[in-house]
Amino acid sequence: MIGHIIGIDSNIILVSLDIDITKQPNIIGLHIVCEEKEKKTVAEIISIEKNLLKASIVGELMPNNTFITGTNSKPSFASTVRIIKLPELSQLFGPQEQTSSNVFLGTSNTYENYRINIDVNAFFSNHFAILGNSGSGKSYTVAGLFQRLLQRRDAPVGANIFLFDAYGEYTRAFKYIGTANPALDYKVYTTNTANKDDEMLKIPLWLLDVDDIALILDVTNANQLPIIEKALKLVPVIMGDTPETVARKNDIIARALQDVILSGNESTKIRDQVTAILTRFNTKELNLESKISEPGYIRTLKQCLYIDQTGKLQEIELVSKFISRFIMDTEVEDTIRHDVYFTLKDLEEAMEFALISEGVLKSDKVYDSANVLLVRLHTLVNSKDSIYFSYPEYITRDNYIASLITKMNHKCQIVDFNISFVNDRLAKNIVKIISRLLFKESIGMKNRGSVPFHIVIEEAHRYVSEDTDSKILGYNIFDRITKEGRKYGIILGLITQRPSELSDTSLSQCSNFIILRMTHPVDLNYIKTMLPNISEEIIEKVKNLKAGNCLMFGTAFKVPLSVKVATPNPAPLSDNVDMVKAWHNASSASASATLNGAIPEMMIDENNNVVG
Repeated sequence: MIGHIIGIDSNIILVSLDIDITKQPNIIGLHIVCEEKEKKTVAEIISIEKNLLKASIVGELMPNNTFITGTNSKPSFASTVRIIKLPELSQLFGPQEQTSSNVFLGTSNTYENYRINIDVNAFFSNHFAILGNSGSGKSYTVAGLFQRLLQRRDAPVGANIFLFDAYGEYTRAFKYIGTANPALDYKVYTTNTANKDDEMLKIPLWLLDVDDIALILDVTNANQLPIIEKALKLVPVIMGDTPETVARKNDIIARALQDVILSGNESTKIRDQVTAILTRFNTKELNLESKISEPGYIRTLKQCLYIDQTGKLQEIELVSKFISRFIMDTEVEDTIRHDVYFTLKDLEEAMEFALISEGVLKSDKVYDSANVLLVRLHTLVNSKDSIYFSYPEYITRDNYIASLITKMNHKCQIVDFNISFVNDRLAKNIVKIISRLLFKESIGMKNRGSVPFHIVIEEAHRYVSEDTDSKILGYNIFDRITKEGRKYGIILGLITQRPSELSDTSLSQCSNFIILRMTHPVDLNYIKTMLPNISEEIIEKVKNLKAGNCLMFGTAFKVPLSVKVATPNPAPLSDNVDMVKAWHNASSASASATLNGAIPEMMIDENNNVVG
């Protein structure tokens, strides 16, 4: 017994000490048990004076040797107060022994050498966040956690961890993950076009829907979405040569031509627009050289567009009658296959076709708005970024995702997308598109949750933010995953140094948190506001953590834990630059000389003046 209760205020217990605290080691952070008959209330010591101890209630030890977070009643003044016993700690912190259902993270900062193991089911079946300043140890925590998870004797060979690597720093940590266990493997997709060792990241265009293309083209107005939808439907029409696709193409061209002819514009504009359409889009049956027969003569369609001296198209009715032959009473679109291979160039042509199909030529304002998409698509087609959408052959979504987690017919448990070689906008789109593909795959599975996917995003504040997606598309894919994904087995892991820049919805749906040192007042206030069970005491602890130390709380933890994270082996490539080594080694000096080869040699005289 260390004392007796003299005050209870809300969740705080005041204990008058019966021991000489000056002869005791530091006991702040330890847990006390207030015991009366079979009731055992557990509280964490938060402050201490010479004769007074203050503790915060965290839960109850039950008669069946379990711990329940929270309490329905407070301890009485008759309770005896003692320090928690070591066997009781396992009820709060979990067993120290390694089992098939837990994974080692580190050791307790409060109880010396006490091993902290995370319950695998409780942690990895829920969305989680790992937060901390740059240099606080986030990458080490992530690398070590997954290394120890995969390198257990009973390794989870069915794991599917998709890691979006903002700096390309995890290869060193996971490259040899299968050395001890041949059932394990690791795969890297690179965005570095000069990298010949790793597989280039390429996304099949035909697996993308309207929302994905809208992201790629940076759509800012929901009114632009129908053009994208139309373009995707018309890709097989543009590429096809079957009677059905040719008839559909003729129908679209003919309808666009009729719109122009009946527009009421002046003759020269009608002629120019008809000529432009048929120059860009035509078929064997419908083109500028198509023959139009009348009793006594045959002329080409182009000849019938002649404007006479009065400025009129004399044969406009003849042209209209000829064109109307190609307009179908019913559409044949339902008979056209849409699961076809196509390229960005094909999509660009289909979008041009979509513009005339929608009759945008009749309105300059509508055309200008729709044409912005075409300009952006044309820019992408002719940029170096087009390589990421140039998949070499047709593949289904099932087979594509299977290919992501396979290397030389061998299952890979970790797939690393190194997105450090593309700009932030494209990187964000890649993360969203692949996450959406995984989400669609998950919700389409017959046995729900039978193949879990973990999407782990480094520097998540860059990609999981409050974008315009909700306004334009009606949802944000990460908000949707965090709200709906858990029941389908698709779990989001957010790693970030700026939680205040994350999507509120995504972070609020996380159930488990590992927080390393954070000092920015905006971020501290944000996590205090957004996250459950965050007290002022926890905020103060977060500010003063050493690098590599963390606080953990959530559904996987019965009480908040202060842990020194075990060092990963090997570590990710996230160390700071060694300036002394970089400045003083010979190769750096040689490189510096090469870079500055055009600069004349300079010398310093005895008065420290530059000469030469």
